[in-house]
Amino acid sequence: MTEKDWTDIEFLSSAKPPTWGYPASKTLAEKAAWKFAEENNIDLITVIPSLMTGPSLTPIVPSSIGLATSLISGNEFLINALKGMQMLSGSISVTHVEDVCRAHVFLAEKESASGRYICSAVNTSVPELAKFLNERYPNFKVPTDFGDFPSKPKLIISSEKLISEGFSFKYGIEEIYDQTVEYLKSKGLLK
Repeated sequence: MTEKDWTDIEFLSSAKPPTWGYPASKTLAEKAAWKFAEENNIDLITVIPSLMTGPSLTPIVPSSIGLATSLISGNEFLINALKGMQMLSGSISVTHVEDVCRAHVFLAEKESASGRYICSAVNTSVPELAKFLNERYPNFKVPTDFGDFPSKPKLIISSEKLISEGFSFKYGIEEIYDQTVEYLKSKGLLK
């Protein structure tokens, strides 16, 4: 939830929620980087992005985009993974890939920067996101009934430290999803 918090590897490896290996591997890699930096007297800064989406330059569509747009595509497996993300982290937190890139450059050039920085532009929930997507893109008929699934984010993943350094996000939820939908259309994955 803040830069002081770390993903609970013990919980993930024992409970094994969907896609548990991904956050576990990211956490272990970052901890190894911090250990290496300390042992070698390297000044390290890390950027911890939330779910990234937006147009990609890669030949294959990144899996994060599939997850972020699962409510549009109707992929039940990924919708369940999105729900699992909300249950584990307390919210669906989304960031445009360009803002994550901009945060890396910004922090690399900022002399006062140090430590870890969360980079998350939007905090929402599965039902809130579904409602937004259904209203913005009615042709996709995004489902909005999630029964008793929590309708509000329980926790907010904060980019306060990054913003207090002077960073500002370029993209809000509208631009994030408009660009992602156009990208998927250009790939022939949405009509």
